[in-house]
Amino acid sequence: MHSRSEQPRTASTKIVVSGGFGAGKTTFVGAVSEIVPLRTEALLTDASAGVDELAGLPDKTTTTVAMDFGRISLSDDLVLYLFGTPGQRRFWFMWDDLIRGAIGAIILVDVRRLEDSFAAVDFFEARDLPFLVAVNEFDGAPRHRLAAVRTALALPEHVPLITVDARSRESTKAALIAVTEYALSRLAPAG
Repeated sequence: MHSRSEQPRTASTKIVVSGGFGAGKTTFVGAVSEIVPLRTEALLTDASAGVDELAGLPDKTTTTVAMDFGRISLSDDLVLYLFGTPGQRRFWFMWDDLIRGAIGAIILVDVRRLEDSFAAVDFFEARDLPFLVAVNEFDGAPRHRLAAVRTALALPEHVPLITVDARSRESTKAALIAVTEYALSRLAPAG
């Protein structure tokens, strides 16, 4: 019989998946979550015309109206809880609540709509929450050198910048490992 002290201890932490409208946050959480993800999606309707900018998103029929939630075990002793933010400006008031307790964030970027990423970068910089930027490689989207994306977003050199396929479990898992390692390195005492 195992005593309580012999049981492996599991640490859990929170990661936020953010970015502009239609950047792939719901897809990212769904691809990597080991549980059926909680999704708060609603159908886009005529009421959102003029409010949600759908240029470049002809196949988008739903939108997140609160958050996405998922979970992944990176090892026997580390569980990540994933919170996907809504991308539309009218729901940004929730972002401060969603990041509470998070150790880091991933900002998904669609290079076809790069300007939609500026607000997320500014948000996480202003709150000093460790984040990385992940260029979501959509089918048919142009490919740019990461250095060019860094310049376009005015990202400081210390902010990790990677590519990701939000549909791929392995790709999204690698992004989560990268942001976790980055966040933990920022928390570690210097010296």
